Amino acid sequence: MKAVYVDLHHGLVLECRNGNRKAHNELYKLYSRAMFNIAMRILNDEDEAEDVLQEAFVDAFNRIADFRQETSFGMWMKQIVINRSISQLRKHKIELISIDDTDVDFIPDSGISNTEEIEFQVKQVRAAIQELPDGYRIVLTLYLLEGYDHEEISHILRISENTSRTQFMRAKRKLVDILRSKGICYN
Repeated sequence: MKAVYVDLHHGLVLECRNGNRKAHNELYKLYSRAMFNIAMRILNDEDEAEDVLQEAFVDAFNRIADFRQETSFGMWMKQIVINRSISQLRKHKIELISIDDTDVDFIPDSGISNTEEIEFQVKQVRAAIQELPDGYRIVLTLYLLEGYDHEEISHILRISENTSRTQFMRAKRKLVDILRSKGICYN
């Protein structure tokens, strides 16, 4: 059974194909914030994320005729942003070191029910994620926040699935260490 995608902005995409600048602007307004957040999570640098965002939209609008609408415009745009972000990181020669799988301790839920406390902890975890080495942060972000599996990550980053899993496990350990050092994680 083939997946069916409903693109809420199909009409805007068609208008973009016809050269309508207002449609370009509208798609940019609809997607720029989310795409910036994706780039920011991967790059961890506002200026670079802004550059990647602009380049990604220019690329998307230049290639809009190639968009086959097998997915939504947002999913297509997300892939462009991720690819551009990773290409930007490669310019900095980020290395993902291939190693064998290792065991990772299970990190239990804390069971906290206070909404304000949870929001505070979420902010602390996000800040701690930004402190991770780039290789760890990228795999963790793609897996946990963007929803890619290790096979997809291996294709995106051009690494083995085993390396993706290992980087993810090490990222989780490092994240726990960072949180413990700040007194946030008590296990």
